[in-house]
Amino acid sequence: MAPPQGQMRPGRQLAVLAGIFVVLYLLVFFAGGAKGSVMDRLEPRLGLDLVGGTRLTLEAKNSVDGRAPTAENLEEARQIIENRVNAFGVAEAEVVTEGNRNIVISLPGENRDLTDVGTPAELRFRKVLKAADGSGVVTAPVPTPTPSGSASPNPSGSASPSGSASPSTSASPKVTASSSGGQGGMAPTPSSSASPTPSTSASPTASPSASTTEEPVPASVEEQRKAVEQKVGAAAWAAASGLQAPADLSTDPSLADKLKPFSTLSPQEIAVLPAQTQFNVPTISCEQLDKRPPGSITDPKQQTVACEGGAAKYLLDQAKVLGTDVEDASAVMDQTNAWVVSLNFTGGGQDKWTGLTREAFNNDGNACDASALGQDGKCRVAVVLDNEIVSSPEIQGVLTGDSQITGSFTQQDASTLAGQLRYGALPATFEQQEQQNVSATLGASHLRAGLLAAGIGMLLVIIYAFFYYRLLGSVIFLSLLLSALLVFGALIVLGRTIGFTVTLAGIAGFIVSLGVAADSFVIYFERLKDEIREGRSPRSAVPRAWARARRTIISANAISILAAVVLYIVSVGTVKGFAFALGLATVLDLVVVFLFRHPIMTMFARTQAFLSPRVSGLGRVLRTAETEGTTTRPSRVKEA
Repeated sequence: MAPPQGQMRPGRQLAVLAGIFVVLYLLVFFAGGAKGSVMDRLEPRLGLDLVGGTRLTLEAKNSVDGRAPTAENLEEARQIIENRVNAFGVAEAEVVTEGNRNIVISLPGENRDLTDVGTPAELRFRKVLKAADGSGVVTAPVPTPTPSGSASPNPSGSASPSGSASPSTSASPKVTASSSGGQGGMAPTPSSSASPTPSTSASPTASPSASTTEEPVPASVEEQRKAVEQKVGAAAWAAASGLQAPADLSTDPSLADKLKPFSTLSPQEIAVLPAQTQFNVPTISCEQLDKRPPGSITDPKQQTVACEGGAAKYLLDQAKVLGTDVEDASAVMDQTNAWVVSLNFTGGGQDKWTGLTREAFNNDGNACDASALGQDGKCRVAVVLDNEIVSSPEIQGVLTGDSQITGSFTQQDASTLAGQLRYGALPATFEQQEQQNVSATLGASHLRAGLLAAGIGMLLVIIYAFFYYRLLGSVIFLSLLLSALLVFGALIVLGRTIGFTVTLAGIAGFIVSLGVAADSFVIYFERLKDEIREGRSPRSAVPRAWARARRTIISANAISILAAVVLYIVSVGTVKGFAFALGLATVLDLVVVFLFRHPIMTMFARTQAFLSPRVSGLGRVLRTAETEGTTTRPSRVKEA
């Protein structure tokens, strides 16, 4: 029976392989953001363990039922964590989701403590007590939104400024009763004596000022405040402590000079100052406030200061409603076909929300300062996520049921705000699974060690192949070389397109793949020897050996690929890189097996050198076959 591949034309397979190489390296040199010199374009993207930096893997936990969060919620968490990481000011920081639970943070080039970035995003609803512009100057009595009138968050997650010193006719964001009906609505305006307030605080009866009592702070915070006092000097500290409201520095140059040292404080130093100081000192800017460490203003029992859009500085009351009180938030169209954010609270959360709106709507001069009133002359509530105000709508009445935040929203604006409100309500936390800190020097050492190990592994395989298989060893050498070139080009392209980075674990995966490749050689060549022992000539044995070894080679490689896929799915961090590298190298090895190894063996079988026992490395097998053919199976030898 003639072998299945007896009529094959090896030139076609080799031409296909050449075409793959041409396309791949055209992509390497000219596509996917290729820049710089030739050597720059030939550099794959290296992981932190090879260049130095910090890598942190966080796993999402659900405290209610243990299930993984939805893909939408995980992406919202990734965006918030990315905003936190970007606050470090590190170039090329990368925050990506991995699987259905994990978020991986990579900061190349330097080591940093990333413990805080994985703390749960804290959503707080705080009444706006006072407002000032970004330099600390008290705004006009009726602050108005930007010309668009939208409180839409920008791509970084912060809201557009809702306050300005100039009047506007645009409608500012408002929070009202839901128009769907059946869930309660806007209650009559209560009097200050009859309206109950949430149990978490008493109804405010005094204007919030420097006389507001601060909660006791830990000794460590007091020590930090003393350090700040020493840094700015006694005169600056005394001037700041004496402020009852933001001062106009243009009318008092001496005060401006005294308070100037506060502009030199770091965001970490700003965070330990009392809320009144942060608000009243005009030289403390929104830029400093926005960069405070994550979680520094989340204590619900403390008044705090936050900025909206980097332009409006607000003094905020204690948090009477928390993110966990929100049951759901969604972007919907109202009866006028305008986009609004529908807000639903839990049972206990609704009581807190009603109490907050009752307290704020009791606008008798005590609920909030004139500077904090909205366009309609009503108090506002700030929705604070981490350190930023994402919206500050006016409270239009006492809301006893489902509520809506209205304004000049686009669909995207409303969806983004609804997503931020939903995320703050999730009972999800992140647990640190792995943090790796690698110096640049150690990373370079890892790279050299990994490349050396890979080189030694390949060299040992080639030495053994030439020693045992002779001419056939050249087939092994050329196959491994072509596989290495395919893998190298693929790594460069994948690094530019999907952000794949080569790690030390990935190099280990490539080294392991050498063993998989060597197995396929052994299967093929040993099957070739078996065919010769059975009495066939080397030329006729090549296609038969391929036909019989092919299924075994495919099965062995398929098992390796399946193991790599399973490991990639269930693993995290650097183990994932190992699995990806092993799977990639195994797939490309199969490409080389079919498009190079078998065709080149077919071509070698037609040469005189291959028929020479001394050159081909099949001498002992051929001699054994000849001996067996004259003594036991002459008919088979004659037949061959």
